[in-house]
Amino acid sequence: MPDATLARARLVAQGLVTRPFATAADAVGAFVAMQGQDLPGVISSAALRVKGGTAQGVLDDLTAGRLVRGYPMRGTVFLMPAADVTWVTELCAAPAVRAARNRRPQLGLDQTHVDEALVVAARALEEGPISRPALFQLWADGVFDPQGGRGYHVLAALISETHLCYGPWNGVEQDVALAGQWLPPARTVADLFDGDRIAAVAELLRRYLASHGPATLRDFAWWTKLSLGEIRRALPLIVGDLETDGAAEPAYWRAGLLDEVAALGRASASPLLLPGFDEFVLGYQDRTFAMTEAEHQRIVPGNNGVFRRTIVASGRVVGTWARGGRPSRRTLTLDEFVPLSDARHRALGRLFEAFPFVGE
Repeated sequence: MPDATLARARLVAQGLVTRPFATAADAVGAFVAMQGQDLPGVISSAALRVKGGTAQGVLDDLTAGRLVRGYPMRGTVFLMPAADVTWVTELCAAPAVRAARNRRPQLGLDQTHVDEALVVAARALEEGPISRPALFQLWADGVFDPQGGRGYHVLAALISETHLCYGPWNGVEQDVALAGQWLPPARTVADLFDGDRIAAVAELLRRYLASHGPATLRDFAWWTKLSLGEIRRALPLIVGDLETDGAAEPAYWRAGLLDEVAALGRASASPLLLPGFDEFVLGYQDRTFAMTEAEHQRIVPGNNGVFRRTIVASGRVVGTWARGGRPSRRTLTLDEFVPLSDARHRALGRLFEAFPFVGE
């Protein structure tokens, strides 16, 4: 059941109301990871949390190596700070890596293909990042046929095993980079946490609750696929930095958040246009805090995994939106779950004009 009070607190925590971050790298660093299979969408998501944020600012952080994409958890690609992608992947990727290995025979692949693909990739990438199609062609020339999803499978495996990452923007997408060259030298759990896995879990939990709270440990367990036992051992290391409601299954959030929401007043209910895979929708297993089950079906029709862009107002999702028309004359199309006022339409039009799209 939608809970406008909870939703408005989460909107503020996520930086969508005040846009508190100076750079996209700062915004993504506060989250640790933003779901990123829709690359233009996650670029917009990062920009929407930056004061005066633009898509170009995010692209600059990609090109400079401050941001990358990896497969840290759930077998899903995320936008992340370069400094965080390896240690988070070490913590969280194992279940997805095992599942991918089990699927490999269905694609006509085995571990030998993956090992040989890494040798070819490492040799090619010594000279610097290259495009994904160029890498796939190298694999096609001597290792395996990358068609039929095989190339994506092997690339995801090599990224999940922290050998490679999606690195600089090439004008169309991100090039593939060698992790050892593109990422900071100190990047593993051993490097950053002296090998203390629970300390690393605590840092990941702290940032999740600060950027997504109010949220529960089960929310975090779903997001990361870490065990609740491990998460509960990590909580005492950070709980002093958090506030909680003390419920039977408590929610946690960053200190001062609710005071900030109260001070913002009606500003926390202002309308927003969000990309389809934004963390406000994708960051929680139970999304009915911001929409009904029927409305959720309209956001992801047939539960096909493709999320439409959402309209948020007064602390809930009130529709979806799309961009149409020609580059010189773009149009905003709304699918309203509830009728919106003329004033809301005008506000959404202004948001559309200012939206940080990638390209035309």
